[in-house]
Amino acid sequence: MSRFFIFLGLFYLLAAFYGFQAFRTAVKSPILQIVYAFAFLAVLANIYFHFNGYDRSQGMTPAMGWSVGFFLAFMSLGFLSGAFMLIEDIFRFFSWIYRSMIADNSAASEGFPSRRKFISQLALGLAAIPFASLLYGMYKGKYDYRVLRYTLEFDDLPESFDGYRITQISDIHSGSFDDRNKISYAVDLINEQNSDVILFTGDMVNSVASEMHPWVDIFSRLKAKDGMYSVLGNHDYGDYAEWPSEEEKEANLEELKRIQKQIGFDLLLNENRYLERNGEKIALVGVENWGAGGFKKAGDLARASEGVRSDDFKILLSHDPSHWEYEVLKHQDHYHLTLSGHTHGMQFGVEIPGWFKWSPAKYRYKYWAGIYQELGQYINVNRGLGFIGYPGRVGIWPEVTVIELKKKVV
Repeated sequence: MSRFFIFLGLFYLLAAFYGFQAFRTAVKSPILQIVYAFAFLAVLANIYFHFNGYDRSQGMTPAMGWSVGFFLAFMSLGFLSGAFMLIEDIFRFFSWIYRSMIADNSAASEGFPSRRKFISQLALGLAAIPFASLLYGMYKGKYDYRVLRYTLEFDDLPESFDGYRITQISDIHSGSFDDRNKISYAVDLINEQNSDVILFTGDMVNSVASEMHPWVDIFSRLKAKDGMYSVLGNHDYGDYAEWPSEEEKEANLEELKRIQKQIGFDLLLNENRYLERNGEKIALVGVENWGAGGFKKAGDLARASEGVRSDDFKILLSHDPSHWEYEVLKHQDHYHLTLSGHTHGMQFGVEIPGWFKWSPAKYRYKYWAGIYQELGQYINVNRGLGFIGYPGRVGIWPEVTVIELKKKVV
């Protein structure tokens, strides 16, 4: 086991120990105390055995995801409740020093038991909020699909495309799915938007193409009047699995390409297509994955844009929004709208539309969820349809984006 997992396990045990102090002080039943302690140890043992026997040839499975989810939930409970007890112990230590050296020792323990019980109850009450939220995210939040609608205006949008509707989906991560009814509902929801085109911005699987096999029949129901187009995400290349040979890894990628075609997607591999209406056109440009910070850089914007004129109206599909920040905005050509995903909004955060938006993702990505505008160009960062790692969503819900293009009236 790596040093990271050893450190994480020790941190978890420390959090569990201090959390147990809070629980033991607030709850006097020995049976409940034993159940509480056993639950923490069982969760730790479960994730240890899952990762110790992790089959890198299969990628991350739903069972492993559940292990991660319970681990995070129990660690948050132990850490937050334990933090209060640690602060209380530190405060009590310095109070003891003060009373021993300066104050009257006869009052050394006055009020301590009742204060400690109150702090324990407060600690458990506050820690229960993220604990319950993480469990809710695993059971309900991950399939709580939201349709987000935007209207974007452009001076140079061809007249025939005024009112053109795009549905964007991203980050399916089919290897994490565990409910066919919910996925079927998501596909129906996408079709109900009745958009002109469906655009998918990468990460169909977690690691291996076979993850998509049980879901092909459902996703094959996707339909749009002007077709469906897609690009690859960083997870689609098989880089997060172990392969006996490069040939097998390449065969996996070819299988994923075949699956995308079977579903009905026109996969753009550093290529472009034109959408046409009444003799007018807009360009769809699709790059392979390009990501900052160590992610795969297979995207080639120049190659993908070959044959596209500089004055064409252009929509770019690029999985990772860092590509927009580091390359697209600096490019000599104007890409009117870029569609990305990748961040998932970290699957955790707080959003109050029009008022407040926060997620830990903002500390890693400048553009992490929703619509942004820079230099007269737009990007939408889709929060993702699926999930990976933590098998849930809290506050950052799975997203279907509908964008309507409008001709700006001068």
